[in-house]
Amino acid sequence: MKLYNFFRSSTSHRLRIALNIKGIATDYVAVNLRVDEQQNDDFRVVNPQQLVPALDTGDKVMIQSPAIIEWLEEKYPTPALLPQGADARAHVRALAAIVGCDIHPINNRRILQTLRKTFGANEEAVNAWCDTWISDGFDAYEALIAADPSRGRFSYGDTPGMADVYLIPQVESARRFNVDMNRWPLISAIDKACGELEVFQKAAPLVQPDV
Repeated sequence: MKLYNFFRSSTSHRLRIALNIKGIATDYVAVNLRVDEQQNDDFRVVNPQQLVPALDTGDKVMIQSPAIIEWLEEKYPTPALLPQGADARAHVRALAAIVGCDIHPINNRRILQTLRKTFGANEEAVNAWCDTWISDGFDAYEALIAADPSRGRFSYGDTPGMADVYLIPQVESARRFNVDMNRWPLISAIDKACGELEVFQKAAPLVQPDV
């Protein structure tokens, strides 16, 4: 498999974590967003949406990290990213969706570039924008895990799963935008627990080959 990704992309980061948990090795193909390499015609052939990540399985190219992560869970069910039981799975998917649907999309590179170029936002304003939406999402995430009797060292239970796959890259992004993580002690504890595991360490942005 080939993984087209960018080292600092949150969606790429989450997919690297999921692949590591599943024990799946891929060839790393860097797409440099800093110089808009994703807009090249060559990459348009890979992904018509011109976004990362994209996973070339050898049979097809898959796009959109939520779809790829769900595909990995179906295709390679162990180790599992989702718990047993419909209620527990819905809870974990909801935690993941807080990040994947409500935080990340309005803080990704395209949005921030539009704020800068079209609306004249300076870096202070961009950071304030990111802080607002990250804080809203993390407040809800913290409240949900605090109320969950099944919570262990990770977002759900004592093994990392889908919610953590989404959460940790968003924590990394929050720090990059100078968001004070001390406001969320439970999320910070999960981040620490994940940071002790090799599957997360090897997925981190600063250890990727295109840094």
